[in-house]
Amino acid sequence: MSTPAPAPASDGRRRPHTLVVAAVCVVLLLVAAGLVRHLVAQPFRVPSSSMAPTLQVGDVILADRSTRGTAERGAVVVFDGSDSLGQDGSAGGRYWVKRVIAVGGDRVTCCTDAGAITVNGEVLDETYLPEGTAPSEVTFDLEVPEGRMFVLGDNRDDSTDSRNLLGAPGGGMIRVEHVVGEVHEVVWPASRRGPIAGAS
Repeated sequence: MSTPAPAPASDGRRRPHTLVVAAVCVVLLLVAAGLVRHLVAQPFRVPSSSMAPTLQVGDVILADRSTRGTAERGAVVVFDGSDSLGQDGSAGGRYWVKRVIAVGGDRVTCCTDAGAITVNGEVLDETYLPEGTAPSEVTFDLEVPEGRMFVLGDNRDDSTDSRNLLGAPGGGMIRVEHVVGEVHEVVWPASRRGPIAGAS
């Protein structure tokens, strides 16, 4: 009859408990998610109809963090409006999503005899506007200072945007440094997932 092999000598170390391993994995995942949010993309839920029909209430969008602090004409951006658009007491929270119409050095005017907005004398082709909506019922003719942007919602009849601040300090211009990121697509709901109209 063979005798059982002696148990290996303990080296004083214990295997990590399963719960400890799970906790470490969760922490690592949270850290990774935080890094993605900070460095890659940050999700936002659209709270109002100011960007309809391009964006609908409840749409989930991603702000591309690699474009933070920048603005290009035609881009749809999320920005911190707490010290600008939020000053008029409107419901919108800290973050806003709007379309960049003009940037530093641009002259933006409304409107031509045909009712169009022009930037540097060129008529904007705003096919993303709701059918039958005028580009703006508010007239303006201004030059955007460097480091600022002039933004409008696509739903011009129901949007708090740069037009609401024309008489305020800064003349309706939003600081480009407040841009969280550019928005390229709707990611949820699944039925609306895809690139957004007119985005640069």
